Amino acid sequence: MPTRHIDDGYWEIASRQMSIVTRSEQKRFKKGKITVIGCGGIGGQTIEMLARMGIGELILVDEDSFDLSNLNRQTFSSLNEIGHTKSEVAERKVKSINSYVKVTSYNEHVDEKNVDEIIGDSDIVIDALDNVLTRVIVSRKAKEKRIPFIHGAIHGTLGQITTFLPNSDKTYEEMFNLQSAGKELTCETIEYLNNVTSGVPPAIGPTPNLVGCIQAMEAFKILTGVGRVTVAPKMLSFDLLNLSSFVIDDI
Repeated sequence: MPTRHIDDGYWEIASRQMSIVTRSEQKRFKKGKITVIGCGGIGGQTIEMLARMGIGELILVDEDSFDLSNLNRQTFSSLNEIGHTKSEVAERKVKSINSYVKVTSYNEHVDEKNVDEIIGDSDIVIDALDNVLTRVIVSRKAKEKRIPFIHGAIHGTLGQITTFLPNSDKTYEEMFNLQSAGKELTCETIEYLNNVTSGVPPAIGPTPNLVGCIQAMEAFKILTGVGRVTVAPKMLSFDLLNLSSFVIDDI
């Protein structure tokens, strides 16, 4: 890094957005700690935007490795990264984008045993997952710890984003009418949740990347206090094949 950037490099990186936020608001973002669970299509874009906007600390979690089928949408994937673990690649990419961001990566599957340790004292947890069971586990833990949980999901050209705050009217399970709501995660409940997610959903590049960008912006709004967050039971949804479909629904 050039010598002239040693003291003011962070603020030079953030300079183009400083007409949108005040220095004190950006400082709040700089102090923020965000856990992103999933470093693939949605998560990769979320992570990159958070790093470029100047988040203070990122916890990155993913147990998978990149393969050729990821190249159509996952921005951290490349031919050189095939076979490499997504969380570790994401950590390297963040450090190459903004060295002022503190990064910790976990090459792990999130479950009831490790979710508390992984989330820790994060200010926000971002859902970049592809299965309902893990979303339930993470959303419950975030609710318990009173941490905002930003949900994002896709199917083909369809995308959706909403945020569950500690005082939101509905939980993730209640909002999406899951039969697991209010129940312990017994073998029977886990089997039900595993069956909710079936098969490999279709995905095209712009959809997860747009969802990831919006999730990053929602996190930015929460930490800086600038703008209005889409809070459950309201949800931003869209279909990229129908641009008039960009709406905020009240579910």
